[in-house]
Amino acid sequence: MKRIIYVLLIVITLSSLLLAGCQGGHGTALNLYGIDPITLDPAVSGEMISHEYIQQIYNGLVRLDENLEPSPDIAERWEVSADGCTYTFYLRKDVRFQDGREVTASDCKYSLERACRPATGSLTAATYLGDIVGVSEVIAGQTEEISGISVVDDHTLRITIDTPKSYFLAKMTYPVAFVVDRNEAEMGGEWWREPNGTGPFRLQSWEEESRLVLEKNDYYHGEKAGVGTVVFQLWGGVPMNMYETGEIDATDVNINYIDKVADPAGNFYRELEIVPELSFSYIGFNHTRPPFNDARLRQAFSMALDKDKMVSLAFKDMMERADGVLPPGIPGFNENLKGLDFDVAAAKNLIADSTYGSVENLPPITITTMGWGGLISNSLEAIVHEWRQNLGVEVTVRQLEPEQFLYNLKQEKDEMYLLGWVADYPHPQDFLELLFRTGEENNAGEYSNPAVDDILDRAGVELDYETSLTLYQEAEQMLVDDAACVPLWFPKNYFLVKPYVSGYELTPMGYADLSRVSVERD
Repeated sequence: MKRIIYVLLIVITLSSLLLAGCQGGHGTALNLYGIDPITLDPAVSGEMISHEYIQQIYNGLVRLDENLEPSPDIAERWEVSADGCTYTFYLRKDVRFQDGREVTASDCKYSLERACRPATGSLTAATYLGDIVGVSEVIAGQTEEISGISVVDDHTLRITIDTPKSYFLAKMTYPVAFVVDRNEAEMGGEWWREPNGTGPFRLQSWEEESRLVLEKNDYYHGEKAGVGTVVFQLWGGVPMNMYETGEIDATDVNINYIDKVADPAGNFYRELEIVPELSFSYIGFNHTRPPFNDARLRQAFSMALDKDKMVSLAFKDMMERADGVLPPGIPGFNENLKGLDFDVAAAKNLIADSTYGSVENLPPITITTMGWGGLISNSLEAIVHEWRQNLGVEVTVRQLEPEQFLYNLKQEKDEMYLLGWVADYPHPQDFLELLFRTGEENNAGEYSNPAVDDILDRAGVELDYETSLTLYQEAEQMLVDDAACVPLWFPKNYFLVKPYVSGYELTPMGYADLSRVSVERD
């Protein structure tokens, strides 16, 4: 899951609903809009809603810096063996849990092993930790210790991976690799409702559907947070209305307000920020049953969508049409990739040439989506309308609540599903392999193509960087030609921030480090 996965028009909302300021308790406070996290256990979390909070409360050995490169965190430095398979991490000696207890290499080892144990129920451990020697045996329940992880001393940890991989350190920035307090986690149950992390903030209080408060962690080993508390108003109202009335000091901008805020003569234009996101929204197919186990049906449904029209009308050009999987800005993005063109006549011919011969012979088709209250997005309405108008096919929409959708999609999916994926780290492997390689947990549609698998395997261990990117581009073109999914659009984050809020920078992954934020009211 991701980290993992998010559904564009719902989960993306939280990524930008971040900052606001007022005076309160422990120094300066930020008042933010928020949504209840599904979990605060970093080993279990697999979606952006929970990650927004988890990234403020916990740390791992390494983190992504401003340039999206792995950089020191709990580990102050590391060494890599000549064969590229063994990493020796040297831990800082001033890292403490939020209760003051020192963090040691044994805590790091325990946290990684706990994440992989079946009882933990992690859906991300195999994806992000699976390169470590011995992880598969722990996940299978054969042992509780990872053979590829050893404690050298209190401040030195050694990790061995199966083969050299350029993206291994980047994977270790994912929450499943974060350090948790063994004394707390061993209590079981929902221990994470009172987490003892190592991050710049600690959880002060959480009243579901009302209020979640983060408080500055005075034991934090890095630069201390610029605010004393962060108050999330959970489900506090319509964010844009709250921003206009001064209840919050930042908000994302949806299509209903874009004309208003993008007007240079308006009151909001100078407060508008636009950040392209390393993500893509797509329609996944269920490849395990009819009708989309037939590539011609997948191609036909893809070619029957006028994505340019939908980007213009449904999004007012706030998104960019996607022809492939890799978003602009990520290494390996292919400007020359050939997508499946919008061509209704060709789409109808593909259906005629398929095993069904006509749309009248197709089985009932349902698309699974995520949401609350039965309301579906304008974009999904437009997609269903296009299929009805261009192909004469009626597609039913089935909506699932977020927790059920995000953590059970592989089991719950119908013939199609609407999904979005945000980069965990800026590498094509994070998209192409994790979403489409045979057997991957995040391959919810269960796509399988041995030829694609072979290229992805070779790309993953290729030591020459440019050669590996060429291989990833080759795999992406094969996925597009085979209509492994329907790429829809590449998102951009539009958001407003009040002038007195500084230090807020949204990364291309859609996150902000709230510890760098400050509020200076007149």
